Amino acid sequence: MKKKVVLAFSGGLDTSFCAMYLSKDKGFEVYTAIANTGGFTPEELKSIEEKAYRLGAVKHATLDVTQDYYEKSIKYMVFGNVLRNGTYPISVSSERIFQAIAIADYAKEIGADAIAHGSTGAGNDQVRFDLTFEVLAPGIEIITPTRDMILTREYEINYLREHGYEADFTKMEYSINKGLWGTSIGGKETLNSEQTLPEEAYPSQVTQTGTEVLKLEFKEGELCAVNGEAFADKVKAINKVEEIGNKYGIGRDMHVGDTIIGLKGRVGFEAAGPLLIINAHKMLEKHTLSKWQLYWKDQVATWYGMFLHEAQYLEPVMRDIEAMLSSSQRNVNGTVSIILRPYSYTLVGVESDFDLVKNDFGEYGEIQKGWTSEDAKGFTKITSTALRIFYANQRKNGKL
Repeated sequence: MKKKVVLAFSGGLDTSFCAMYLSKDKGFEVYTAIANTGGFTPEELKSIEEKAYRLGAVKHATLDVTQDYYEKSIKYMVFGNVLRNGTYPISVSSERIFQAIAIADYAKEIGADAIAHGSTGAGNDQVRFDLTFEVLAPGIEIITPTRDMILTREYEINYLREHGYEADFTKMEYSINKGLWGTSIGGKETLNSEQTLPEEAYPSQVTQTGTEVLKLEFKEGELCAVNGEAFADKVKAINKVEEIGNKYGIGRDMHVGDTIIGLKGRVGFEAAGPLLIINAHKMLEKHTLSKWQLYWKDQVATWYGMFLHEAQYLEPVMRDIEAMLSSSQRNVNGTVSIILRPYSYTLVGVESDFDLVKNDFGEYGEIQKGWTSEDAKGFTKITSTALRIFYANQRKNGKL
C-alpha cells in the first residue's frame, strides 16, 4: 500500500511542487490540507482546493482554526499588549503555530505516515512547523523537499510544466501574507535597510479623508463592541476594526527583529485592527490597573511574545503566563475613544466604572483629600531615610 503524507498546502509554487513531487516521484498518497487562521476568503479556499486536486492530491481538507487562534493566542496578545520590539503585533508568525498544530492533528486523525511542508532553509517557518510536528506528532516522518533539495523557482516551475501542470507562477514584486492579526509585506525595499515601502506596496489603500471617532468597548480585557455594536464573535469584532482602520492607512510600519535562525529580519506590515485594539486596550489598562499589575504584565508579556514568535508556544510556562494575563483583566472594563485620520490616530480618553483616576482621595496636582499636609511631610521624611543615611556616611568619610 502507498504511504500517506499530509502536505501543508497553500497553493503557492513551493507547495505546488511538493504536491506533485511527492505523488509522482515518491509514490505517496498525498493528502493536502490548508489551515485557515482568518487570512483566506471562501473564493481563495475554493481555488486552492481545485489546485490541490489538479496536482494529484487524493484528498484535500480545509481546516478552519480561526476561532482557536483567537481563543488560544490573539486574546492573550491583547491582554499583554504584545508588540515585538514595541512595533510588530506578531502577525503571520503567530498564525504559523496554529496552522502547524492543525496539520499535526489532521495527520494523526487520518493515520498519516508522514507530514510535509514547503518551507525553505532560510526562514523561521521551517522551525515552527518542524518543532510542532516533532512534539505533537512523534513518530511521523517530516518531509521537506524544498529545503532538502535547495530548489530554485525555475526548477520547480519547469518540473510542474514537464508534468503537465500550467499555472501563473510569476514572481510578484512583494511577498504578501495576510491573516486575521495583520498582513506582512516583504521584498524589494525591505531588503535594503535605508529604504521603506512605497504606498503602492500596501494591499490596502487610503480611501478616507478627514477624521472619524472610533469607540472600542472592552469587557474583562476582550473587545466586545465597536461603535456601540456588540459582538459575541470576537473574530468579527477584530475584522470590523480592521475594516474601519484600513481605510485610513493606519497600522503601517516596518519591523526589524532577530529571527529564530540568527539572522536579522526586516519586513513591512499593515495591521490597523491589531494596533488600534492593542493601544486602546493599553490605555484602558493605565486607568484600571495598579502600578504593579502594569509593571509585571509588561515583564511576562515580553516573554510571551518572544516565545510565541520563536516557536515555543507549546512550552508549559506559556500556560502559566496566560493564567496571569487572564487574571489581570478582571477590571479592564470600559470604552476607549479614538480619533482616526489618514495614516494616524489619537487616543482620546476612556469611560470606565473602574477608572482609578477618578477617586475620593485627591486630584493629581490639584488637591489632596485622603491625607493632611503633616502626613505628606512625614511620608517624605520616612521615604528619604535610606538616602539620608547613605549621604551622611559619604560626608563623614570625605566623599562629598
